[in-house]
Amino acid sequence: MQQNRESLKPVKGASRSPRRRLTFKDELLLAVLPTVTVLGVLLFVEILNRQRLLFSALAASAFLIYLDPLHGTNAIRTLVTSHLGGAAIGLLAYQALGPGYFSGGGAMIFTILFMILLDAVHPPAVSTSLIFAFRVGDETNLILFALAVGVTAVLIFLERSLLWLLARHSKKSKS
Repeated sequence: MQQNRESLKPVKGASRSPRRRLTFKDELLLAVLPTVTVLGVLLFVEILNRQRLLFSALAASAFLIYLDPLHGTNAIRTLVTSHLGGAAIGLLAYQALGPGYFSGGGAMIFTILFMILLDAVHPPAVSTSLIFAFRVGDETNLILFALAVGVTAVLIFLERSLLWLLARHSKKSKS
């Protein structure tokens, strides 16, 4: 099961080593944290309102965090900056242009520029901007979304802590 996995290798010519494969048990442990976190956020959202789609981009973030928790794209600063920036840009586009393709397209372009300028590129944030630009109804949900992003930031901390513990346990069991 640990043979060559093309999807986990850097593209040809990249100066980055492939993601280190863990044992099946450790991989499963890393996958459970994002899943439980996203389900917890969805439960939290369900209790407070019914805007489930608003948090779909966070599920993509959770998977990226599982895939490579130490990558710069998945840093807490990057995740928080890009998602909250994307939400604000999407909301502004909606308020300026109303729901539709112009507000969605504008939100995407400005979110990408925002992430590049701040060196905080986290691709799921583009979906966040679209969700806010296409939103339906009068609810803003920006504060609720910010709380969910905070929970996802905690996920990054937990994943990195778990990797540290696994590495430490691995060193002890070898000696």
